Amino acid sequence: MDFTGTWKVYFEENLEEFLKEVGAPAMIVKMRKEVKPVIVIEQNGKDFTFTMKTPAFTKVHSFSIGKETEMTTVDGRKVKCTVREEDGKLITENEKFTSVREIHGDEMVDTITAGPVTFISKSKRV
Repeated sequence: MDFTGTWKVYFEENLEEFLKEVGAPAMIVKMRKEVKPVIVIEQNGKDFTFTMKTPAFTKVHSFSIGKETEMTTVDGRKVKCTVREEDGKLITENEKFTSVREIHGDEMVDTITAGPVTFISKSKRV
């Protein structure tokens, strides 16, 4: 599956609840629910770079499939996780959440579960 491209988020469900569940500060919750980020993904085989852009910040995460990596959350916390590929989906897991990112045509869907909360984000390729 080729995730390379620029993706504009157009739909989010349970964002505020998800951010609260993972312990994001109130300021971050307020700021983040007011913007829809643009995500730029560069894929080179098993190596990926994800860049999330909003008016307030830009976050860059690089990782390789199957190798543990450290990512920085929106509020600056460091988390370790491993990304694997399964049936064309990118699955990220750590002690706080599980993310399943998949592509359907020109749409990318990210389903993230943290405790009892499931956050769904949908993006269109631009």
